[in-house]
Amino acid sequence: MSYALYIGRNHSRDGHAWLAGYGDEPSSHWLEIMPARDHPPDATVEVGVGPRAEMPGHRIRIQQAPRTAAHIRVSYSYYLGVPAPITNGGLNEHGVAVRDVWSTSRPELIAMTPKDQSGPNYSDLARIVLERARSAREAVEICAALIAEHGESSYGGNSHLFADEHEAWVMIQFAGGQGLWVAERLGPDSIRASRPGYVLEVPVDRPDHPDFLYSANFVSFAREKGWYAGGSFNANTVYGDGKGRWPGLRWIEEDMARRADDGGISFADMAWAIRTERLTGDTAGYGQVVALRDPSHPALRALWHAPIGAVAAPLAPVFLGQRAVPPEFGPHRYLTTGESHRFMDMRKVLAGGSDVLSLVPQAGEASRSAVMECKRLLYLMHMAGTECLARIHGAFARREGRLLGIAVTLEAAARALLAQGNADAAEALLAQASAHELNEGLRMVIALADGLQAELTAGGPLPPESQPKGFDQIW
Repeated sequence: MSYALYIGRNHSRDGHAWLAGYGDEPSSHWLEIMPARDHPPDATVEVGVGPRAEMPGHRIRIQQAPRTAAHIRVSYSYYLGVPAPITNGGLNEHGVAVRDVWSTSRPELIAMTPKDQSGPNYSDLARIVLERARSAREAVEICAALIAEHGESSYGGNSHLFADEHEAWVMIQFAGGQGLWVAERLGPDSIRASRPGYVLEVPVDRPDHPDFLYSANFVSFAREKGWYAGGSFNANTVYGDGKGRWPGLRWIEEDMARRADDGGISFADMAWAIRTERLTGDTAGYGQVVALRDPSHPALRALWHAPIGAVAAPLAPVFLGQRAVPPEFGPHRYLTTGESHRFMDMRKVLAGGSDVLSLVPQAGEASRSAVMECKRLLYLMHMAGTECLARIHGAFARREGRLLGIAVTLEAAARALLAQGNADAAEALLAQASAHELNEGLRMVIALADGLQAELTAGGPLPPESQPKGFDQIW
């Protein structure tokens, strides 16, 4: 389902807005840094879903942009048959951050979705925004134009949260094949969580309202179907699940409002918001926190990353100016869809087999999997129970607090190198420091897991459980 949290700058202790969240899918996840690229005039990109998707359709090719922006993203290998690699979002060189979150449409819209649907899917939209958008509002406009021209391949309804240093927009794309969407602006006084993404009251009597955008048929289609007869237009009631803000959303939004009143929201608060066991568990594929500010050079834009849900993984900064991430945080076969029938053995290929060679680089697979190591810690934490949370989360928070200071110094040093025209040296500095801290965090996870396992097995082997244990979650 995924999770996103936006905090407007007026609630921030540091004077800038925040965006945080995680992806919520069952398959493997890996971190990527994509460079800026120029494309020939006839370049195209394939989008949509295929006949094997749970809500099937057919793939099409659309025009590629002349130039795509550098960006950081997390990719994964499976969700409801959507072709891989898939992404929920990330951060681009223009300071646009993207989070993708499920948002179900009303059953009638899901039922009327064409079986031969075409157009960009939710991941395509997130990726294209990262490649093209220079602002959060432009992200909405890009998605709206693509949907109007090519349609959209739905899996039952979806939302995106697009943010830049000035504002954010929640955009809901509804199922049904009708090109229905709505977007709400979030400003400096906003606190908004998505899980699922929601938009409530839309002032349809003021079509020029600066805080709302929607498709041309947004009101007329609802009238035609008899779902709206005039007066107040609640998008969630008319086109969504009708549940409004789910209990988890109310809980986290109210807690963050309290923190905002108590001195302002800091990085530590954002890390807590995606780490708390009330909201984050085994389904979370990774964690991210982005400070929405202008660091004076795109290379210095940073996304703080946890390789699984931050409940069992520390966050560390990844800079757009670095060209790669450690192989431990790249693709691995663990939980990668399709790898169970593939091999790292050229004999199978030479014998004429098809789809038999692993898609994961052998050098990467020869490294530790950060995801697998963090999952091991998570499951040990579940078996140890809530008494282990305070000391493990405390260790993560202390490490992240130290890293915040290191990141400030690192950014200053890289900025000085960039001012001297020494971009290669700046890139090397950022890459080495980020790789070191990511792997130091991984070593910390392994040590914590070893210690926790020693505690749990002091009296003998862990007993097999008929049902997995977990923490008490709201969702």
